[in-house]
Amino acid sequence: MEAACSGFIYGLEIAQQFIMSRTYDTVLVIGAEKLSTIVDWKDRNTCVLFGDGAGAAVLQNRANAHGLLTAVMGADGEKADLLFMPGGGSRCPATAESVTSRLHYLRMEGKETFKNAVQAMVTAANEAMRRCEIDITRIKCIVPHQANQRIIDAMGERLGAKPSNFLSMFINTGTPRQLRSPSRWTRR
Repeated sequence: MEAACSGFIYGLEIAQQFIMSRTYDTVLVIGAEKLSTIVDWKDRNTCVLFGDGAGAAVLQNRANAHGLLTAVMGADGEKADLLFMPGGGSRCPATAESVTSRLHYLRMEGKETFKNAVQAMVTAANEAMRRCEIDITRIKCIVPHQANQRIIDAMGERLGAKPSNFLSMFINTGTPRQLRSPSRWTRR
């Protein structure tokens, strides 16, 4: 499955549905990607944010366990021009000209991407808490989308969450898209 930043979360939700429907008792969710080949190393807007990596989690049906309480997911195709790769696929297949024009690298509108990421994460967090009938004061640990530390800080501020409640991987690693959740879980 390719779902960019949300890939691992979509995988967790699918795995949870398999467990809840009793299709499987144990599910291994793996997220992996290699973005270094589509990052323009001359573009500091993207090269410092995207990298390669892998992460995994095992979900299992266990008696008297809560598991994943809810997942809030969404997408907005109208904002596709904020983070995209102009070359590739059937619309712009690789040619000498498209490669010379650097069309096969990620491009990003940083400020707008930042604003939309913060708003989407705050909206999703509030909806998840609403569904579970809890508020931010009951949350002990927040594992946010690991896009960049500024986004995490802005999200925390808007939610009224303590910075110490957030797990962040930016001290140790770059930013592989799908791995932003599982790679932090394995840090010690």
